[in-house]
Amino acid sequence: MRVLSVVGARPNFMKLAPVDRELVKRGVEHVIVHTGQHYDPGMSDAFFEQLWIPAPDHDLGVGSGSHAQQTAAVMQRLEPVIVELHPDLVLTYGDVNSTIAAALVAAKLHVRLGHVRMHFVGNVMIDTLCWALPQALAVDAPMRFDVRGRPYVVVTLHRPANVDDPTVLQELLEALTRLADHVPVLFPVHPRTRARIEDLGLRPPADRGLRLLEPLGYLDMLSLVAKAGLVVTDSGGLQEETSFLGVPCLTVRPNTERPITCTHGTNRLVQAQRDAILAAAERGLARHSPARPVIERWDGQAAERIARVVCDGEGFELDGAVAAPAHAPRRAVAIPQPLGAG
Repeated sequence: MRVLSVVGARPNFMKLAPVDRELVKRGVEHVIVHTGQHYDPGMSDAFFEQLWIPAPDHDLGVGSGSHAQQTAAVMQRLEPVIVELHPDLVLTYGDVNSTIAAALVAAKLHVRLGHVRMHFVGNVMIDTLCWALPQALAVDAPMRFDVRGRPYVVVTLHRPANVDDPTVLQELLEALTRLADHVPVLFPVHPRTRARIEDLGLRPPADRGLRLLEPLGYLDMLSLVAKAGLVVTDSGGLQEETSFLGVPCLTVRPNTERPITCTHGTNRLVQAQRDAILAAAERGLARHSPARPVIERWDGQAAERIARVVCDGEGFELDGAVAAPAHAPRRAVAIPQPLGAG
């Protein structure tokens, strides 16, 4: 059996790693295609190395561009690969441009298509977290960044709604700078975000405690997140990881495609406003608890279930065989009484 996995961005790589191990265990010929949507070494090569993912069999090298440009480039370059290899299944991950492009190509070529989560297999990203957590804790990134043993905040921001609008970006940086007057704030800066900060001349003062870092590899980032007092992000993957780890998370978005992280996890939505972020941060830091929420099938066994679907034709549904209705996306609301107001 030949399975062709298409990945292009950081969250895809984390989902690919355990699936690759399970398929190889079963003797499946697993072909990995990297579209090149994320091409920065810190956000691509390092993940393959740290997660023990084999080098991609094909690298499409699409690079940066608008949504339409990236999607079109992936489709143009992926089609001849699928035509040549005739895979039994094209397997896609997540919801990035590479995913929709691969799905369209497979559908037009009448090749069987799989997407992680069509069956209720669980969260394969948690498989990678469980596998990597002992290594991440051994790395001890908090010690390297001189925050071990005290509360600190980890930040990631990259979505266009947060970083492309100068007014919003300035508001966010001001909130983080104010927060850093109370606790250390470590901000590994996405290349897109760093470019916007530099273009607009919004670099925060170095003496205020907000530390702008280069992008971190998976193990370093997980090491920081696992011991953080709070995470502020707009990343879907971090919403899931913090919920599993029991770390309070503020997601700077009006809604989320991962409502279970709000209803059963530690995630809270917050508006991209200084006072709302500071107030929510104060509450999050005060409520930190080591207790980890229990979310169904977030158990490190999702990749095994995926392999059983792909190779054995098994099906997985919610416990009780009847899928529960999806929760409506939760909305962010302003929270009064910000930290350090006045």
